[in-house]
Amino acid sequence: MPDRTDFSTIVFDVNETLLDIATLEPFFDRVFGNAAVLREWFPELILYSQTVTLSGLYAPFGDLAGGVLRMVGDNRNIAIQDSDVSELKSLIGSMPAHADVTPALTKLRDAGFTLVTLTNSAPSPAPTPLEKAGIAALFDHHFSVAEVGHFKPHPSTYQMVADRLGVDVSSLCMVACHIWDTIGAQSVGCRGAFIARPHNSILHVPGVPEPDYTSHDLAKLADQIIQAQKLTE
Repeated sequence: MPDRTDFSTIVFDVNETLLDIATLEPFFDRVFGNAAVLREWFPELILYSQTVTLSGLYAPFGDLAGGVLRMVGDNRNIAIQDSDVSELKSLIGSMPAHADVTPALTKLRDAGFTLVTLTNSAPSPAPTPLEKAGIAALFDHHFSVAEVGHFKPHPSTYQMVADRLGVDVSSLCMVACHIWDTIGAQSVGCRGAFIARPHNSILHVPGVPEPDYTSHDLAKLADQIIQAQKLTE
């Protein structure tokens, strides 16, 4: 853990970091007869979001989610219906928050940090997924990569947040359960905080930045950040 903190804004990933994608398992169990296919579909969704960005392309995250669902279905010789795609999109927009989210956000707000979200998902009409989860009001701002037309971890996504807030990227700390997200943020000068949700681990490779903070519990991760801030007071 670093011995000090010089950032004032904490940027949260949304899907899986704050909202529990495990609640999608019954859908995958119904469609594929195997709830574990969720863990095939979601990494593929991330892979192809990054692929379109590297290729200079862009499509809304929800459209990619449906397309990847159909692709996984083709791979498994299961016909995906339009109604299946619609159901998945609806479920994605209604995922609950993890139990440790509200306590962690409350601690960080009380400690004086600015809290914002940065999601690969496109903006949605009210009630938004975070509003449905009951945590939207705990944040000061909400940002979507749709504004720059690139998915995380493209550098422009993190720079966009800094620009919109009128701060330097070094004033940001990215919180995510996806190590590719913290790596991307740290590569442009942000701090990185990793929450180890199930099926997510740190990548240990020489020359690749590891998170400044890490925990299996978001409230404990918040405690680490707050304690580091106190060391500078």
